[in-house]
Amino acid sequence: MKRSFLPRLAALLLAAGMLTACGKTMDSSVAPTELGKDTYCALDGMLLGDYPGPKAQIHYAGQPEPEFFCDTMEMFSIYLKPEQARKVAAIYVQDLDKTSWEDPKGAWIDAKAAFYVVGSKKRAAMGPTLPSFGTREGAQKFAAAEGGKVLAFSEVTPDMARLDGGALHDQRM
Repeated sequence: MKRSFLPRLAALLLAAGMLTACGKTMDSSVAPTELGKDTYCALDGMLLGDYPGPKAQIHYAGQPEPEFFCDTMEMFSIYLKPEQARKVAAIYVQDLDKTSWEDPKGAWIDAKAAFYVVGSKKRAAMGPTLPSFGTREGAQKFAAAEGGKVLAFSEVTPDMARLDGGALHDQRM
């Protein structure tokens, strides 16, 4: 008697689909948190609303509130450290395609889907930063005006996210 493998295959595909759906649900359940007047940077305590440039937030698994950062450079410097062992549930950055540099509000997007400009002359709260955009076209337009190279999230390296940039790169000091 030959057994058909179709029922087993169907059961396996159904189980795989359910696991995939569970993973997507868990990821999408972590929503970005809006900045308040008293929202401060996890690294230096600066009030985020007092400074220009796109902000970032990292949501860690098991931690009820996200950690906020003055700019995307700080977020990358923490996220890309080899000793960063906490499980990241979500990362958000502000989309400069949809908000202003001088007074960024809302416009949160998945950091891993964003495009970044590395090496621009534009400065944020702590000096050099990696401006974030929801579209490659927006990032390219910014790079054409302010200099720099457009990269996807996965192309940003720890060397590009060094926090020694403020005083060292500010020629006005």
